Amino acid sequence: MTWSERTVVREGVRISCRDRGGSGAPVVLLHGLAGHAGEWDSIAQGLRHRYRVVAVDQRGHGASERRPADVSRAAYVADAVAVVEQLGLQQPVLVGQSLGGHTAMLAAAAHPGFFRALVLVEAGPGGPNRQVQAEVGDWLDSWPRPFPSREAAVEFLGGGPVGEGWAAGLVERDGGWWPHFDRDVMVESLAEIAQRSFWDEWSRVACPTLAVLGQSGIVSPGEIDEMLRRRPKTVALSVPGTGHDVHLERTDVLRHVLHRFLEDVT
Repeated sequence: MTWSERTVVREGVRISCRDRGGSGAPVVLLHGLAGHAGEWDSIAQGLRHRYRVVAVDQRGHGASERRPADVSRAAYVADAVAVVEQLGLQQPVLVGQSLGGHTAMLAAAAHPGFFRALVLVEAGPGGPNRQVQAEVGDWLDSWPRPFPSREAAVEFLGGGPVGEGWAAGLVERDGGWWPHFDRDVMVESLAEIAQRSFWDEWSRVACPTLAVLGQSGIVSPGEIDEMLRRRPKTVALSVPGTGHDVHLERTDVLRHVLHRFLEDVT
């Protein structure tokens, strides 16, 4: 699909975006930890005929600044706001998966009225999770460096559309396929999530919100129940037969759900 690469610079940190264009209401897409903007390509293709769609490589990921000094939650949030401001996107719908969903939630909480609506895909405010940095570090340490082939990467990273989506973020270099991020940056990006929950921020979100969960994802039933108790107007749904990577496992379902939600809020 066609897209234009746009670069946003905030406090010297370069943030790369895939701008699919379109003349409708803007939609900004944020990927998860160790991910990349290209994970949204299929969904973006289905939305761009009615919306202005921009997918962001978050700091430390993809084509953006690889080793930023600041990987705090506040820095990720400020980047999302800078993308909106510098690209001239008026009241966008902010969509994020996993860590990108967490960033989107915090951005909506910190900037009431700035975003038209919020979509969380396999993300929530729960925590703390004291083990998350060690678990993610061990997972990233298990990756071959480099993968000997793209096919080997697809198989290792889950096979099918999930493996394809993750492998699309690798870079071919010196006869192998390498991650387009550094392991220590990824682990450090989770430092605050390891230490505390973000329920106060969730309660401050004022815009219409959709929460999309995988049937066997990481957001527990207790967490979603508490999300709905605190903000009962939130729309929540679970996609059968999916895990954490709902956006890759059932792109067709998520695209349909987003279309319906966007029609209601734009």
